[in-house]
Amino acid sequence: MLLSLLFVDCVFLYKMRKTLFINSVKLLLYSNLFRIFVPHLIDYPTMNKIFPTTKIKELDAYTIENEPITSIDLMERASQALAKAIAERWNTDTPFTVFAGPGNNGGDALAVSRLLAAKGYLLEVYLFNTKGSLSPDCAANKERLTAVPGVDFHEVTSQFIPPTLTAKHVVLDGLFGSGLNKALSGGFAAVVKYINASSATVVAIDIPSGLMGEDNTYNISANIIRADLTLSLQLPKLAFLFAENEPFVGEWEVLDIGLSRDAIEETGTDFYLLDNEDMLYLLKPRSKFAHKGNFGRALLIAGSQGMAGASVLAARACLRSGVGLLTVHVPFCNNFIVQTSVPEAMTEIDLNETCFACPTDTDDYQAVGVGPGLGKSGEAEAALLEQIENCLTPMVVDADALNVLGEHRKYIGRLPKGSILTPHPKELERLVGKCQNSYERLMKARELATASGVHIILKGVYSVVITPSGKCLFNTTGNPGMATGGSGDVLTGVVLALLAQGYDAETAATLATYVHGLAGDIAYKKQGAIGLTASDIVTYLPLAWKLLEE
Repeated sequence: MLLSLLFVDCVFLYKMRKTLFINSVKLLLYSNLFRIFVPHLIDYPTMNKIFPTTKIKELDAYTIENEPITSIDLMERASQALAKAIAERWNTDTPFTVFAGPGNNGGDALAVSRLLAAKGYLLEVYLFNTKGSLSPDCAANKERLTAVPGVDFHEVTSQFIPPTLTAKHVVLDGLFGSGLNKALSGGFAAVVKYINASSATVVAIDIPSGLMGEDNTYNISANIIRADLTLSLQLPKLAFLFAENEPFVGEWEVLDIGLSRDAIEETGTDFYLLDNEDMLYLLKPRSKFAHKGNFGRALLIAGSQGMAGASVLAARACLRSGVGLLTVHVPFCNNFIVQTSVPEAMTEIDLNETCFACPTDTDDYQAVGVGPGLGKSGEAEAALLEQIENCLTPMVVDADALNVLGEHRKYIGRLPKGSILTPHPKELERLVGKCQNSYERLMKARELATASGVHIILKGVYSVVITPSGKCLFNTTGNPGMATGGSGDVLTGVVLALLAQGYDAETAATLATYVHGLAGDIAYKKQGAIGLTASDIVTYLPLAWKLLEE
């Protein structure tokens, strides 16, 4: 009996030690410490990838071949996800009018119609088959739908008599999907214009008909569906992230339709959509025995007469983002303002009374920020160019400093390694030339980043961090209330703080952009968009960092 008890105790101890060992390994693997020392093993989550529409077709084909699953069964799976999303928003009292094209997008629309009819929805369905040629899956779903009683089905082969569309109707747009490569014309363009002219709510399947997944430079905006809601299948489209496409895309939601996770993971892309989970991999823990010297020294060169506020906002944001020590280089006229507004910062006074005119030594700093409120004087321009020539410390370049670089573009390539530019669209165009739309602007920004070896934060609704390798990381935080003077100065301060703390340029730019937007979102939740100021963003930075830490 005693031996049995001893045996049980030994087994228990063995299992306990084994469990402790496994848990210790797990703790090491998932700790921030591991992420810091082995950063090259961390990738952005698979489902956050953004692929060109041609690649999405390849993912469809891979899933069909390797799951294995038939094409029409994959369509059924997508249609079930679509029907579920629609049923969550509208009840059976809502009349639906469905417009289906001859391809697989039309097949999706027909399958969704059948599923909604089975739930008791009232539907009027129009299938456009003007050339007498349907895709195999569309044809199969036509047969399935026509076998369902109570559906008002019309196959349009020549003349189209438009249905009545009122504010009570929901239009389901399944005319064309993401494979479109030229602008709609003729009869289909007329159908699009008819839908857009109605007061009905419009839901687009995968992508609004007429919109291309990436580049719409030569598209015809009048011939694109203006959706209120776009239900994208499996992955978002790059076009969703561009400001000029908002009237077409409306609100958008991604539906998981079970495309192969392995294929998505193995297929390369330069485009990612970042969220909170990604940031958890990036944030460094703080040692219990840390002191201010461990968190870097930052230099901020900012302000001119009448523009002291920009230096104050950037300095406050920097200090609210964990920097150890901050020095602000200011013209004499701004010294008192900065000293009293930001008592935690030290000042270094320029010899000029009203502007930055004297480059300064940066050897004792881990990062330098320059630009907020700098002004456009000849003295400031000359001093900045000399500062860039002599600086070996990574720089954050914003505002008026970007405008100077726009006039002296060769200096972009002379910026220290690890430097970050933070332009809004107009400032970027001063660096790369006029752009017709957001897609061209993004491509030119990528060219600038790769050619010059700098990181770029292209500010906007989905601010995008662009790396010298051409990778584009789209941010998901932020709101319209942040479209206010000084918001960019706050971002500069956050980026500066992270660079000074030893974060690499990609991480600093990504984390700063996310947290800057998160602080703005907290301010928006507390007080709305209209009254939101840049100072409010600074105020809520500590809470944003706290949320991320927790």
